[in-house]
Amino acid sequence: MHRRLEGLAGAVVMAALVLLAFAPTAAHAREGDRRVLVHTVHEAITPVAADDVKTGLAEAEAGGYQAYVLALDTPGGLDSAMREIVQEFLAAEVPVIVYVSPAGARAASAGAVITFAAHMAAMAPGTTIGAATPVTGEGQTASTKVINDAAAYAQSVAQLRGRDVGFARAAVVDGASLPAEEAVRRHVVDLLAGSLPQALADADGRTVAVAPGERPVRLATAGATVESYEPGVLRTVLGWLANPALTYLLLTIGTLAIIYELASPGVGAGGAVGGICLLLALFSLALLPVNVTGLLLLGLALALFAAEVLAPGIGMFAVAGTAALVLSGVFLFPDAPGLSTGLSLLIPVAVVVGLASVVAGRFALRIRKTPSTTTGAGQWIGQQVTVEGVDGEHGRTRLGGAWWQVRSTAAPLVEGSRTWVTGLDGLTLLVDTEPAHGHASPGTTDNRGGDTHAYEEKER
Repeated sequence: MHRRLEGLAGAVVMAALVLLAFAPTAAHAREGDRRVLVHTVHEAITPVAADDVKTGLAEAEAGGYQAYVLALDTPGGLDSAMREIVQEFLAAEVPVIVYVSPAGARAASAGAVITFAAHMAAMAPGTTIGAATPVTGEGQTASTKVINDAAAYAQSVAQLRGRDVGFARAAVVDGASLPAEEAVRRHVVDLLAGSLPQALADADGRTVAVAPGERPVRLATAGATVESYEPGVLRTVLGWLANPALTYLLLTIGTLAIIYELASPGVGAGGAVGGICLLLALFSLALLPVNVTGLLLLGLALALFAAEVLAPGIGMFAVAGTAALVLSGVFLFPDAPGLSTGLSLLIPVAVVVGLASVVAGRFALRIRKTPSTTTGAGQWIGQQVTVEGVDGEHGRTRLGGAWWQVRSTAAPLVEGSRTWVTGLDGLTLLVDTEPAHGHASPGTTDNRGGDTHAYEEKER
């Protein structure tokens, strides 16, 4: 019995030793599986930036990342885009960390409220946060009504995340701003970190509440593998076009181009450029959604290509249509996982379509300039007729079941002579004693409206 107990105790000890030996390895493996998705936004907050944040956050949730990190440096942006990002953060199912960086960066205006909405907010030394007073499109301070609404919104977000509500209101109403150290001391943000790895290490072990149901989640970010979220080339171009700084320039160019086209209509270049610039300006003002702008640019491109075919000139319609088609592709087919559309595909396709419209326009113009031999005056050219009833320079003949007045373009008319129709002047047939070049045929009609050979055979 004692031997059995001794054997059992020895087995337990061995098992414990084995578990202790493999425990560090397992813990290291779990730590090695830690991943965070980092999305860098160093630009104004626009609808494109909001859409990119939404996509990146969804990727972090679907990919099983420990956190979604927004590396932020922004002067502010549109209120609608800011609220969209805040709503995404509040409904996020993965912890959201906003890291205002690098040194010298800022989370101003809309960026401040976005930072308030994060589960964990960190700032690099030498950064600032605040100055969230709303302004109009002309740069003037917004009305009291708008300011009070923005202040209440910032306060509610800050209160929800346990941040300094007084500063949130002061940032909106008074335009207050704080350096990083003071922001940490006043609990406006949570961490002061000189680098992203340090911010992740300092956030490790803290508990945050995530949706749905304010579920508590303990952050496990120390030593995590950092993976970058890259929106792609097309999204970068789209973000550049959405920059509010371009709005005034686009509106000015578009308006002047339209006025120029109306004042001196010609090749259509002014109208085409003006239309494209005005659509981009409306998008930059957030008056047109991304997809709607893309569809309108696609419709404009098709209209310009049709104009090139119907009214070919020096190719300006085709050039403008090519530009509009490339831009529509940027708006309608942004880079996304599994979607390989890019500028390397959009530009060649648009160029090919533009060249095709030029070729089609030249071909259509050539056809329109070619005299018809089946309709109109062209159906009579080359027909052989017999002149009857000569009266001076004019005579009569029967063709196609009707009587026609004829006039010679060469020798004087002789009654009973055989002539060939060379043209039509109003209701007068122009005839010559020799057939027009390329129109002589063995089966022409005479003045009786039938086949000449058949008529001659009948007379014999």
